[in-house]
Amino acid sequence: MADTIENSNAATASTTQAEPTDTTTTTTTTTTTTDEHPEKFFKTVSETVEGLRDTGAEDAEGHPVQEIESMCMNCHKNGTTRMLLTSIPYFREIIIMSFSCPHCGFRNSEVQAAGQIQEKGCKYTLRVETPKDLTRQIIKSDYCACKFAELDIEIPAKRGQISSVEGLLNQVKEDLEGDQPSRKTTDEHLYNQIQEVIEKIKAAIAGQTLPLTVILDDPSGNSWIEFVPGEASHKWSHVEYFRSNEQNSFLGLDVASGSDQPQETNPSGAYAMQTSSLNDYVPMGTTASQQTDKPSGLRNQSESAHVASAAEEDINGEVHTFEVPCPVCHYIAPTHMKVVNIPHFKDVILMSLSCDKCGYKSNEIKTGGAIPAQGRRITLKVTDPDDLSRDILKSETAGLKVPELHLDLTPGTLGGRFTTLEGLLRQVHDELETKVFSETSDSMEVETKTNWTRFLNRLEEATDGKVEFTVELEDPLAGSYIQNPFAPDPDPNMTVEDYDRTFEQNEDLGLNDIHVDSNQPTETTGN
Repeated sequence: MADTIENSNAATASTTQAEPTDTTTTTTTTTTTTDEHPEKFFKTVSETVEGLRDTGAEDAEGHPVQEIESMCMNCHKNGTTRMLLTSIPYFREIIIMSFSCPHCGFRNSEVQAAGQIQEKGCKYTLRVETPKDLTRQIIKSDYCACKFAELDIEIPAKRGQISSVEGLLNQVKEDLEGDQPSRKTTDEHLYNQIQEVIEKIKAAIAGQTLPLTVILDDPSGNSWIEFVPGEASHKWSHVEYFRSNEQNSFLGLDVASGSDQPQETNPSGAYAMQTSSLNDYVPMGTTASQQTDKPSGLRNQSESAHVASAAEEDINGEVHTFEVPCPVCHYIAPTHMKVVNIPHFKDVILMSLSCDKCGYKSNEIKTGGAIPAQGRRITLKVTDPDDLSRDILKSETAGLKVPELHLDLTPGTLGGRFTTLEGLLRQVHDELETKVFSETSDSMEVETKTNWTRFLNRLEEATDGKVEFTVELEDPLAGSYIQNPFAPDPDPNMTVEDYDRTFEQNEDLGLNDIHVDSNQPTETTGN
């Protein structure tokens, strides 16, 4: 008996010692699998449905909708909140939430952006011209204001939601109709005024008072209006902008104390770019004693001329590097900058950023010089495949149109680019194809997918030089350029015309707010 108990204890001890080893092995295997294939929380609708089919509705881990018991704010009893983590085509990941209370019947739904606050704010404009446009999908974040211009109605920033143009109008109509019976008894004049607005909304929903302009302004950059490929360029537009201090404060971001004016002193930190004046420039080979003997303020004119020429040569011939925070992971990353001269044009600045931490890369080009008095419009007829090899500079303020392809790039799209015409079209094709078909095309309608396929095939034919087309490059700051192989003689297939900017263009560029009258000398007269 003692031997039996002893053997049993030994077996138990052996089993107890073996269990941690097995557990450790399993944990290690699971960790390795997680590193190689990280869990994807924000799945597309098709992936969610496929996962549900594979695991079954009874499997809690495979259930696409998460349910949480929460308190009802109407009757203060417990209801159910359902959350779905999904992604919207051409947009980003969001969290859709709905609440229902079985006790009082109260229901509520909202949408929240799962990502971070974007680097820039966004402004979407949609011109509703047909009843079908009323079904355009809209994502409105917590910080987005929505305006219907012709109706003079604005929905202030409140809880986020996913809806359509018609859905937002119906919501406004229902909110206004809710208190109409009480208004009719207390203030009949106000009742009549609001009833007129309600009738206008009903007419717009019925498609009787179109066109209608819908404007979404979101400083967080997390709102969106559905885009339909192949439509006229004036119907849909997307503009990104830098936030003001007031908007940053509204988002809860850290705002530097003081006004919007830049600080006079250099900022502290690892990524602050230090600059020095030409008087402090020391030519290569100058010793420390020579620097001490000749203070910067006492250098003669010949040395100053040498300094200026040396500095100019250094700027035009060297690649300058400074450090800035990565816009994705916010770690310090090097940014390289070089000044390049384009023949028969002007000097431009090439900039590139590469983050070793997260792998993010970006490059852009900026034009220098003063703001010209007029904008410039360049039109090129591409009749030969060799025209695709022409250099093209598209500044960040330029818009590009190809009427034959129904391609319209609004100012700000792709940023500044210095490439060839073929390279620019190829980049547009690849980015659209990636966003439309490689990311989230499962919930797209068949007609929309067919239009996208036809549009991308036509764009690829143009990129390969199989069709003739016309490129219209319009830049209100005249900072864009298309190579002229016949320079300095005119190009028979290219026209360049300067035009006066409109008030709206000056407003978008901030030129209407620039006043230089105070800097002009004033005439004084004696008594």
